[in-house]
Amino acid sequence: MPKTLSALALNGTLKTSAKGETSSTDRMITLLLDKLKAEGIEGETIRLADHSILPGVTSDEGAGDDWPDIRRRIMDADILIAGSPVWLGQPSSVIKRALERMDAFLSETDDRGHMPSYGKVAMVATVGNEDGAHHVSAELFQALNDVGFTLAPNAVSYWVGEAVGSTDFKNLASVPEVVTNAATMAARTAAHLARLLADQPYPSVK
Repeated sequence: MPKTLSALALNGTLKTSAKGETSSTDRMITLLLDKLKAEGIEGETIRLADHSILPGVTSDEGAGDDWPDIRRRIMDADILIAGSPVWLGQPSSVIKRALERMDAFLSETDDRGHMPSYGKVAMVATVGNEDGAHHVSAELFQALNDVGFTLAPNAVSYWVGEAVGSTDFKNLASVPEVVTNAATMAARTAAHLARLLADQPYPSVK
């Protein structure tokens, strides 16, 4: 019987839930999770700004560090969505902190030379009001691949508004068809790749 797959999204918005503000990044992530659900894959979201993720490059930085539990949930999932707004043309500091913590995977290889993330598929969700989505996805793609995640074709769904504009993705009356189509394509290719890797894990790299 095929394995039941799951997804976890890391929302790199700078807004905490306590502020009660909606997040455009969360809307984009929800779009991708809905598309994955249509492929039979359930998912959930962690809003990183709600957690104390200490600086460092190990999997546990000690007292007060919420990262170990987040790491556990990443390891339990088959697909990871890295979500980030565009800030100053860059991924948010919050999602960068999460990626820095995943640097620990490089030294946590098993006897086959696999990092803990081997066989897991990564996707990107990004939104902003200025050009920069390609740059943000490129940075996230490189980092995720460096720490062992596998990328499917067209593994990003994004939206950017008019430069110097005032409309946020979360405030759009409806999601543009081109964005919906991109999310569908990203979800289908990621789901397909995750199923393939679940059935046929990577060989030893030693």
